Amino acid sequence: MDKEYLNQLIRERRSVFPAQYNDQPVSKEFIKRLLENANWAPTHRLTEPWRFKVVRGEAKDRLGVFLSDTYTDITPEESFSPFKHKKIKNNCSLASAIIVICMQRDQKERVPEWEEIASTAMAVQNMWLTCAANSIGCYWSSPALIQYMGEFFDLEEGEKCLGFLYVGNYDKEDDISSKRTNIDEKVVWMD
Repeated sequence: MDKEYLNQLIRERRSVFPAQYNDQPVSKEFIKRLLENANWAPTHRLTEPWRFKVVRGEAKDRLGVFLSDTYTDITPEESFSPFKHKKIKNNCSLASAIIVICMQRDQKERVPEWEEIASTAMAVQNMWLTCAANSIGCYWSSPALIQYMGEFFDLEEGEKCLGFLYVGNYDKEDDISSKRTNIDEKVVWMD
């Protein structure tokens, strides 16, 4: 592998939001490749805690209705935002696919839970880099609504939802630039 390509890929990986997606579908074959690459994330004691639910087609609309209805049910009237309600539903319909990110806790609890969450996050990073390498947009959202996903999906005992990876094609001329502060501000060297 070209090392410079890898450096560039990591630095150019960005969140591409559902509102930026076009109507070109992302193929099922590509989604399978994403999931296979996710499966190669580091995992302490080989617990492989990542679990995914792929939501496509009409199921996206059902998820959007569930999420927007749940938002309505749990939000006090004085805090309710019609804009947010609409955005929740629109994010589901605008994405080509939604990969629900879940973590299955090791039933023997051989490793701390944070390590399993970290492994799952690394699996998502593998998917994110795969999307970036293929000019496919994606965005990891972790709204408060994820705590209600057991009402929509049949989650296993010890399984929890960590968010949604929205996936979609986008027009490449869109500006998705980003910036970071200097790494020197975040590192302490001790020799």
